[in-house]
Amino acid sequence: MLRFLVRRTLGAVVILLFISAFTFFLFFAIPHDPALLSCGKNCTPDNLKIIHHNLGLDHPVPVQYYNFMVRIFTGYHYSAGNCPAPCFGYSFANSELVWPTLMDRLPTTLSLAAGGMAVFLLIGLATGMLAAWKRGTMVDKVFSSASLVLSSMQIYFIGPLALALLVYNNQILDQPKYVPITDNPVAWFNGLLLPWCVLSIIFTANYTRMARSTMIEQLQEEHVRTAVAKGMSGRYVFFRYAWRGSLIPIVTILGIDLGSLLGGAMITEWTFQLAGLGRLALDSVLHADLPMLMGVMLFSATMIVLFNIIVDAAYAFIDPRVRLS
Repeated sequence: MLRFLVRRTLGAVVILLFISAFTFFLFFAIPHDPALLSCGKNCTPDNLKIIHHNLGLDHPVPVQYYNFMVRIFTGYHYSAGNCPAPCFGYSFANSELVWPTLMDRLPTTLSLAAGGMAVFLLIGLATGMLAAWKRGTMVDKVFSSASLVLSSMQIYFIGPLALALLVYNNQILDQPKYVPITDNPVAWFNGLLLPWCVLSIIFTANYTRMARSTMIEQLQEEHVRTAVAKGMSGRYVFFRYAWRGSLIPIVTILGIDLGSLLGGAMITEWTFQLAGLGRLALDSVLHADLPMLMGVMLFSATMIVLFNIIVDAAYAFIDPRVRLS
């Protein structure tokens, strides 16, 4: 296990370096001067030159990238103030430190992603298991057909439609907003319920089909049929043997879907005007705010890589046949 974790950690470092370099150099391919954000309306060439020097934009791009990566771990003292590690610099758009801004937006994105994941896992796995249990019946056909229809939907279509029907026209649900769970758990739940449901729709459909197919496959395994032949009840065999064996592919897909979940959270935050990391990333792209964009990208990529390592390590606990040597 230790060798596996060390190997995956080293691989994760390489991946993060590649992502950071690709994002950084791609940014400078955009025909836009980021110093204009800090220069203001009455910008003169002399002021622009000073801002370029203060932001380090007068150095070659490889030197800027090296300085940026080093300062993440060592910190740096800018003219605007001290930036302790992890230092992603100051935002070009509002001159705020990037790291505190990320930590301020993080609870919104975590609440949205965790709640959406809980909804699609609960509903998707439950409907998939029921469809496999009732294979060939009307229940199976309804769930399978519904999953095909829902999987073709998109958040940017479902979100405004749900807002119009459930919030603006009929007032069935509250206006989506983020309230810290420590301040008011009820308001936190009510404010994120609609974004959770919208975010989870596509994933629910996919996990319904995945759970159904893997469960049917497990029910045809020899050890499951042997248990049935020995007189064990179908319900006991279903949950004791077939269900556990079907978790491996589901956990695998869950690890892969973490990136898609963050991408869906980005669109969901924009649709429902939630101030999370996803909306922060879109704003930083629109305003050519390199420090903020790099902060969001590296933080999100680190979380995705970390969760994928955790998911891979969980295989050994789900299936004893798996060896991570």
